[in-house]
Amino acid sequence: MTATFHWFLPTTGDSRHVVGGGHGSTPGEAGSDRQPSIAYLGQIARAAEQSGFSGALTPTGPWCEDAWLTTAMLTQQTERLRYLVAFRPGLISPTLAAQMATSYQQQSRGRLLLNVVTGGESAEQRAYGDFLDKDGRYARTGEFLDIVGRLWRGETVDHHGPHLRVEGARLNRLPDPVPEVYFGGSSPAAEQVAARHADVYLTWGEPPPQVAEKIERIRTLAARHGRTPRFGIRLHTITRDTSEEAWGEAARLLAGMDPERIRTTQRALAESESEGQRRMRELHGGATDRLEVYPNLWAGIGLVRGGAGTALVGSHTEVADRIEEYHRLGVDEFVLSGVPHLEEAYRVGEGVLPLLARRGLWHRPGAGT
Repeated sequence: MTATFHWFLPTTGDSRHVVGGGHGSTPGEAGSDRQPSIAYLGQIARAAEQSGFSGALTPTGPWCEDAWLTTAMLTQQTERLRYLVAFRPGLISPTLAAQMATSYQQQSRGRLLLNVVTGGESAEQRAYGDFLDKDGRYARTGEFLDIVGRLWRGETVDHHGPHLRVEGARLNRLPDPVPEVYFGGSSPAAEQVAARHADVYLTWGEPPPQVAEKIERIRTLAARHGRTPRFGIRLHTITRDTSEEAWGEAARLLAGMDPERIRTTQRALAESESEGQRRMRELHGGATDRLEVYPNLWAGIGLVRGGAGTALVGSHTEVADRIEEYHRLGVDEFVLSGVPHLEEAYRVGEGVLPLLARRGLWHRPGAGT
C-alpha cells in the first residue's frame, strides 16, 4: 500500500520560529507572527493541495481557532484537499455531530475526515463545562462513536448509557461518504476505544521501535473486534537540500527558544494527564543537549509546545528514508507540518514526495495508480 500524506493548518498562528500552543497549553501563549486568518490559512491549504497532500489536520483547543468553522470556510478556497477536523465528543451531542458531518460532506463534496480528541486535561475540559475524569471521558467517547456510527448506517437510535442518552435519533440524510474516524491516545483506555472505532489510529512521532510496539498492540486489540485499522503518525519536518542546511535550521530554532520559556512549558506539560504527552517529554527530559533521539528524529519542538514534539530533520533523501522506515512498520498515513507551514509545505512537496514517488511509496492524488 502506498502512503497518504496530510499537512497541518496552524490555526494558532504561524512564524519562522516554533509557535507555542498545542496539547495541554493555555490560551494566549502562542506568540505567532502570522495570524491565522482565512487568507493566510487559505494560502497554506492551497500550497498543500498543489504540492500533492491529500488532506490537512486542524487542531482543537482553547489556544486555536475553531476547527469546524475554519475548515468549512477553507473548503471554498480549495478543490480537492480534505480536512481532518479535530473535535471533542464530550462537548457536543452525538446526533448533532452526525448531522453536522453529513452537512459538511454534502457541502464540501465529501472532503471531511474526523479526528476524535477525547481531551487529556481535566482542567481544560472543565473550562468547556465537562467535569468527567479521564477514564470517564474515554468511556463516553466509546458511547458517542457507537451512536454516531449507527446513525451514519441509517439506524434509528435509542441509547441509554452511563454518559449519553438519545431517543429516536435518526438522520434525514446520510453522509456520502461516511467520514473516516482518526483517533489517538496511548493510555489503556484510549487504546480500547481505538480498537473498536478508529479507521486510522494516530500516534505522535516516537522513534520507530516504540511506534512498532504500539502498532502491534493496537492491531491485536482491534483483531478481537474483527477490525483492521490503518495507522498514521504526526510529525514535524525540517527538510532541506543538504543535511547540513537542515540541522542548521534546527539549531536556529533551538537558539530562538528562551530558556525560561522551555522551563515554564516543561513544568506545565509535566502536569499533563496525557500518556502520549508523558512519552513525548521522556524523549528529551527537558534537556537541550540530547535532542536527536533517533537518526534524523529531533525532539526539540516539544521543548516549547505541547502535543507532537518531534521533527524529521535532514536532507530530502534522509527524510524520505525515515518516512520509508515508518512505512515498513505499518504506518500508511503521515500528518506533517513545518516552520513556517507555508514554506515547508513546498519543501516537502517538491523535495521529499517526488523521492517517495520514485520509490513507489506515494502517488499524487488524482494521478491514478
